[in-house]
Amino acid sequence: MYLYETHLHTYPVSKCAVASVRESVEFYKKLGYTGIFITNHFLDGNINLDPSLSYEEKINFYFSDYEEAVRVGEELGISVFLGHELSVGGTDFLVYGLDKAWFLAHPEIMDMKKSEELTFMASHGALIIQAHPFREARYIDHIRLFPRRVHGVETFNACRTDFENARAKEYAKSYSLISFAGTDNHFGAKSGRLGGMKSKSPILDEEDFVRRVKLGEMTPFKRTLKQDS
Repeated sequence: MYLYETHLHTYPVSKCAVASVRESVEFYKKLGYTGIFITNHFLDGNINLDPSLSYEEKINFYFSDYEEAVRVGEELGISVFLGHELSVGGTDFLVYGLDKAWFLAHPEIMDMKKSEELTFMASHGALIIQAHPFREARYIDHIRLFPRRVHGVETFNACRTDFENARAKEYAKSYSLISFAGTDNHFGAKSGRLGGMKSKSPILDEEDFVRRVKLGEMTPFKRTLKQDS
């Protein structure tokens, strides 16, 4: 099986991340993963961003960690793919299939309601996954669900509790949404509980990943550093 990390934050782009790009790439290479997706918080989320920058400058900064990861991945021999994490009031969405040129061409997304933005992205071929939908934390006022605006749900997030993941699994089943998994790794090699998606053959690119996930050709897995499960 070919293993892919689908939910990974790196410093300095994601403000909440601790691990650098190189540390994160080296970690997954050592574990034998075929590839990783860099899914840093977008401009609407927990990002180390100078608000005085122009939209183009913000996008260039946002993509800087991903572009560095591609270079490190080529050096080490591990594939690096692009993803994004959008946010609204503590509710997060993983988005796959849109590149830097797309974001540069669509600054209007910053003025859209989140439901409109997700629909717009999906209409342009993006895969939309609601991340950790039942996450509870002091900074989250209430749980928001978007069952008609997403393709799938993180039914296993390695940073969330078994209770929260079980609720997500029930939710996905009730709405016939794709079951998805990721680590939500902010700490690189310090993470001991992992999750992701696996396939019987390596994915070619982000478009191939989107297609395979929608067709059910990739399945969730969970893992620890001591024992797979």
